[in-house]
Amino acid sequence: MPSLKQFCLQGFTSGISLLLPSSCSLCHEDVDDALLCAACRQQYFGQQPVRCQQCAIPLQVHDKHFICGECLSTPPQFDFTIVSSDYAAPIDQLVLSFKFGHRLALANLFAELLRDAILLDPRRNLAELLCAVPLGRRRLSERGFNQSLEIAKPLSSHLGIALNPLLIQRTRETVQQSSLHPDERQKNVRKSFMLNPHAMELIKGKHIGIIDDVMTTGATLQETATLLKRFGAAKVSNYVFARTPRH
Repeated sequence: MPSLKQFCLQGFTSGISLLLPSSCSLCHEDVDDALLCAACRQQYFGQQPVRCQQCAIPLQVHDKHFICGECLSTPPQFDFTIVSSDYAAPIDQLVLSFKFGHRLALANLFAELLRDAILLDPRRNLAELLCAVPLGRRRLSERGFNQSLEIAKPLSSHLGIALNPLLIQRTRETVQQSSLHPDERQKNVRKSFMLNPHAMELIKGKHIGIIDDVMTTGATLQETATLLKRFGAAKVSNYVFARTPRH
C-alpha cells in the first residue's frame, strides 16, 4: 500500500496538473489535454526499425525470418515481443519519471503507445489473456505501485483482452535487475515466480501476453514464459513499453 507521504505527493501532483497548462512530457511544449505532442509522438514512436520477432532487438533487414542470431542459436521460451520504442534518451527519462517520480498519469500514455505498436505489427496474433510481471512485496511497499500492472490495466481496456493481475506471483524477493551485470540477471530471477494455483486451467492451450515496462536482457520475461509454458500455455508474447538496445 502507498505510504501517507506517497499518497499526499500523488494528490498534490494531480492537483497542480489541473491548474497548469498541459505540456509535452518530452519537449515540454504546450499541448491541449495530452501528455505527448504530435511531433514527439512521430519522432520517437512513429516509424519503428525492423525488429527480431522474438526479442524485439533491432535487426538488419537481411536477417533471416526476422529473428536475431541470439534467438536462433538459443531460442527463448517466449514466442513474440512487441515494444513501443527503444529504451534510450529521452524515453529512458520518461520511464524513470513514471517509476520513481510517481507520474502515474504516464501509464495510460504508455498503454496507448504500446497498443498502437501491437495493432500495427503485421506479425501480431493477439493474446487471449494478459498478466503483468509482478513485484515483490518489499519493492511494492517501497514504490507504492507495480509499474507493469499500471500499464497493463489500461492496455487491457484498449485491446479488449482480459487481465488477470494475480496470474503470476513472486515467491521471493530478488535484487533489482538494473543493478546487476547481464550475466547475473537470469540467475537472480530463477525460480522466483509461481503460477497462481487457481489460474492453472486458464492458461492451458492459450496465448498469454506478459506486460512489462522495460526489457533489457529478457531474463525476467524468459523466466515467466518458462513458467507459463510448463503449465500448458500454447504461446507467450511480451508486450513491453521500451527495449534496451544491445551494445
